[in-house]
Amino acid sequence: MKEFIINGASVKAYPLTAAQRLHNYTIKYAPHQVLCIGTGFYVQQDVDFNLLKEAIYETYRKFDSMRLRFIKDEDDTVYQYIVPFEEREIGFKDFSSWKEEDAHNEMKKWTAVPFERYNSPMNQVVMIKLPDGFNGIYLKVDHMTMDSSSIIGFDSYVLELYCAKKYGTPMPKTDPMPYLKAVEKDLEYEANSPARQKDKEFWMGEIAKDEPMYTDFTGMGRLLTARRETGNSDLRSCMVVSKDPSADISVFELEKEPSERLMQFCLDNHIPMASLLLMGLRTVLSKFNNDEKDVSVKSCVARRGTLLEKRSGGTRIHFFPMRTIIEPETTFMEALNIIQGEQNKIFRHANYDPIEYTIERGKYWKLTPGASYESISLTYQPLTVRQKESNLPDISYKSQWYSNGVAAQPLYLTVMHRTTDGGLNFNFEYRSDVVTQSEMEYLYYYLCRVLFRGIEDKDRTVGEILEMI
Repeated sequence: MKEFIINGASVKAYPLTAAQRLHNYTIKYAPHQVLCIGTGFYVQQDVDFNLLKEAIYETYRKFDSMRLRFIKDEDDTVYQYIVPFEEREIGFKDFSSWKEEDAHNEMKKWTAVPFERYNSPMNQVVMIKLPDGFNGIYLKVDHMTMDSSSIIGFDSYVLELYCAKKYGTPMPKTDPMPYLKAVEKDLEYEANSPARQKDKEFWMGEIAKDEPMYTDFTGMGRLLTARRETGNSDLRSCMVVSKDPSADISVFELEKEPSERLMQFCLDNHIPMASLLLMGLRTVLSKFNNDEKDVSVKSCVARRGTLLEKRSGGTRIHFFPMRTIIEPETTFMEALNIIQGEQNKIFRHANYDPIEYTIERGKYWKLTPGASYESISLTYQPLTVRQKESNLPDISYKSQWYSNGVAAQPLYLTVMHRTTDGGLNFNFEYRSDVVTQSEMEYLYYYLCRVLFRGIEDKDRTVGEILEMI
């Protein structure tokens, strides 16, 4: 902890957590807008915008991570602090006379504008009136202050408060918990605690195993080119950073009924949806790379297991490689159990600093800076506002995720449940220099092929599924 004089007052500031350092590391090599997350949450009814503004202000006061600021000291070390309260301008934009596509494109432009990084608000809230009868809020946040769980928590609280004021429904049952308490817990862990020492021992052991194999979501071409250019025919890693970070998002909607089939399979077989999705992805990567058995996918860990972690806001996501070596005679169900076992290992040791892990792995295998073994990252987000708030009126909802125009990694898949019907949305954020829209469609098509060939007969072998698709 360190004290700073800000606007004439002494303020206690805290070091960044490992999750924040991951994002801070990213902006050293990418435009700052890469950390901007733009989302929209809309309801299909007329909205009393005065009441909505009241609900937003109250929620802003409750969520102290929304009042998070950053500051640098004389050594360029970044710290964070909370401002106790501030009057915020809550904007309003009437898009009702626009084409809906044009309205969403305008909000994409907003999302591409980075925040001032120091001693400045790290979010923007605008009340929105859309042309199709949907109204609600656009929210832009800096990823160092919020992740998807925090955004859903904020939107949920605003909606509950608004409905309580408008319809007399119950007030929110629970309030957010203090953000800095969660920060203190993380910093206690990082202070060479026994838990951290145990986690480091685990990850160093993982690094020391046989070298992984890079598998690209477009096939063998990129790795073969790297081998030819380096003259190393045994090269197993590939460059994943780029001079051109331009990116976009493609969203594919899986219908409600097949989405429910996937979820029912998970319930019947006691398999988390994230593990099923990882199985699908690693099998597609295997197919695209000459049936390679050694496949790694970067897996997102939300790190929200305790009540404090769930309700304190902020950003808590860590990414670690989920590596599996699966023989073709392994059944679909056996492979799922292997993946779940690997996932459980990651979860047990997920508090470790992912940047430190990446640096140590690079040193051990003498990786070229910017090279990796993973071409794709996966996040599964099970929460939706509709699932959380059963006391709300029966109103149609929809949500939107706006591209900020750049990306630090080649491909990032986020799978979420739609607020309208609970079906699954597959959101592919991809760098334009490494993948095209048609290649995204191709990848999504094969991912679905694997998932449904597997769940219709869980005793099918991986080899049989690879032949079928």
